Amino acid sequence: MPNFKNLHTSIVLTLLAIAPLAHSQAPGYEPPRTEYGAPDIQGIWTNRSITRMERRPGAEELVLTDERADELAQDSLWMSLDREQQNNPITDAESGEAAFGTRGHNAFWVDAGFGMGLVKGENRSSWIIDPPNGRIPYKEGGAALRRASHLPPIGSFDGPETRPVGERCIALAVATGPPMQNGIYNNNYQFIQTEDHVVLMAEMGHEVRIIPFADEHNNEDLEPWFGDSIARYEGDTLVVETIKPYPLQGNFISPEGKITERFTRWSDNEIFYEYTVDDPAIYTQPWSGEMSFYTETALYEYACHEGNYSLPGILGGARRAEMDAEAQ
Repeated sequence: MPNFKNLHTSIVLTLLAIAPLAHSQAPGYEPPRTEYGAPDIQGIWTNRSITRMERRPGAEELVLTDERADELAQDSLWMSLDREQQNNPITDAESGEAAFGTRGHNAFWVDAGFGMGLVKGENRSSWIIDPPNGRIPYKEGGAALRRASHLPPIGSFDGPETRPVGERCIALAVATGPPMQNGIYNNNYQFIQTEDHVVLMAEMGHEVRIIPFADEHNNEDLEPWFGDSIARYEGDTLVVETIKPYPLQGNFISPEGKITERFTRWSDNEIFYEYTVDDPAIYTQPWSGEMSFYTETALYEYACHEGNYSLPGILGGARRAEMDAEAQ
């Protein structure tokens, strides 16, 4: 029986190799317009890719040759794991306590893409372009400060109110941003523009950012989950500026920081996405990244929580521990 997944991989890698040819008209490209005259970025898009925000060890250059990009892709975690699992299938399932940690989906169900990311026809080793090393420039203690800023006040097992929402597969925030990122699956998005708002909806978690076009941020004492964002157009580029993210959202900035995102229609099939993160409380300098979104066909159901009994198990286990303690 033919291995259709490997065939799929070969086809995708071939398409990635010829993709730069499709962008030869980009410098003179005239983007479509909305009925309001704005550059039209609406549609279904994807940023599916093996490339991640930070550059991995061993990848020194930002822009990769086709050969080096293919080498890094084949050596990536999920493609390596997929080959290993295909060559050594698990036929005997563990049971009881031995099954702990073994019942997750295998690599077949991961949809991270088959190649390194393409940005305007270039293979990229990281989305971060500045600093040149492709790494987040945390100041001393900055990484710990960022983690501490969005840790929920947990520790109690009294009820769901004191548990992190990730235990219920909601409010994951990674894909939606800001800044927006790709993951190991659910890498599709829908962008919608009206005369006074832009909507960025991620397949991951079905999270939605509804951003008004405005000159100034809202001064009310509100804490929107994705922060206080406002949008504007600069020529043919949509610019989104975000401050004051909700503390538990897991964002990249403190209440004093700012994230600026830029969306430019590069071609019929590509949106060029740029972002800059500026927060002296956490980082030694502002840092910036680039990514491209490519046309996709549809959003799919996000069913992470289907059949998820982790929260009842967590709370039930705590009740059991309390009963055992009382019995002693």
